[in-house]
Amino acid sequence: MNFVSNLRSENLSESRVNPQKNNLVIIRLSRGPWWLLALLAFVLWFAIDYADNNLYQEAWASIREGIIITIRVSVQAYAIALAMGLALALLRRPSRSVFYNLFVYQPVTTYTELIRGIPTLVLLLYIVFALIPQMINYGNEVGAWLLERNITLLGFSAYIEQLTTRDVSAERRAIFALAVSYSAFLSEIFRAGIESIEDGQREAARSLGMSDLQMNLYIVLPQAIRNVLPPLGNDFIAILKESSLVSTVGVADITNLARAFNSATFTVFPGYNIIALTYLMLTLSLSILVKFLELLLGRSRQRDR
Repeated sequence: MNFVSNLRSENLSESRVNPQKNNLVIIRLSRGPWWLLALLAFVLWFAIDYADNNLYQEAWASIREGIIITIRVSVQAYAIALAMGLALALLRRPSRSVFYNLFVYQPVTTYTELIRGIPTLVLLLYIVFALIPQMINYGNEVGAWLLERNITLLGFSAYIEQLTTRDVSAERRAIFALAVSYSAFLSEIFRAGIESIEDGQREAARSLGMSDLQMNLYIVLPQAIRNVLPPLGNDFIAILKESSLVSTVGVADITNLARAFNSATFTVFPGYNIIALTYLMLTLSLSILVKFLELLLGRSRQRDR
């Protein structure tokens, strides 16, 4: 009787445990990369449709040249935005000096908040069609004023006096506009990384006789940049996606070329399907790299501990 009762109790205990295990299995399956299967199915469908449809092949032949322009615009704008964002983050630190707070900290803070509050498309249109032409006009006046006083500045005065809006291409203007837009966001990322460094390390650097420049170069910035690498990678993905906005100002990126192809062939899906898949492949590849970078940084932090 004892043996039978023990078996019954074991069966009851297993029946109570098994539902929990089954629930865990279901939960784990629900967290699986089903999105990847859906993406592969979409790519397979697109490949089959591409092979049977000459319009897709013609669309790809017309659009692929714009991929280089899209990548070039994104990389150059991001590089400029990185430099501007880091400079803004270093300048946007309160000081005990009243002069610094009034004439450096306050203007930098105003610039950051102002740029962050303007949509990227609006800022792009404003810089490309309003700000840069006005700056060129001012440059012409300054160059003429300098030449009247025989101030050549090694030929720079004559250059800006003769500069026209045609000399600054739409692509360069768009790159500058994207850099200005993202410099404000990157400055906040850098500032968060700088503020994450403990004050004790700064005090230790000052006790060793380091200047503020040496402290930032050798102590603060290496650790701060390491802490914010994943957010910086995410912002590059964001600027890559928003580079499609440059098509509104005449830059021949993939979005502009796809729209031109659709207009010429009176179609919709071939061109837009190709650019959607192109952006998807680019952003997913970069997302995988960012996640891999996060894993490496997480392991290195565990080792440091």
